[in-house]
Amino acid sequence: MGIIKHNIPELSLRFFTLILEIAPAAKKMFSFLKDTDEIPHNNPKLKAHAVKVFKMTCESAIQLDEKGEVVVGETTLKWLGSIHLEKGVIDPHFEVVKEALLRTVQEGTGDKWSEEMNGAWAEAYDHLATAIKNEMKI
Repeated sequence: MGIIKHNIPELSLRFFTLILEIAPAAKKMFSFLKDTDEIPHNNPKLKAHAVKVFKMTCESAIQLDEKGEVVVGETTLKWLGSIHLEKGVIDPHFEVVKEALLRTVQEGTGDKWSEEMNGAWAEAYDHLATAIKNEMKI
């Protein structure tokens, strides 16, 4: 996890870039990306959003490893559920984000990557995604 922590800004942008490479139509969901044909890596709103999403996912992985569960505050969950619902996020979008996350973490950890690590990150993401989806009622 230390490797990831030291590279959060860089890996966050890579994570978001992968999401948009896998699902280009997702750009329409983000006000700060609507009017651009490419991914504006210098856009402060994109950077801030990417870091926030990536950090929350990393924190979920740490919680699952340390406590055996992912705990997200009720207020945060309600907000996440409502914003994802408002933006039209549907189940397949969560799979795109999961794929981008796993690829980003694999790139970020290099030769330390293992199937066990892949499983742990996938499980942590699934816990977080399920909590958000439950709040969205999808």
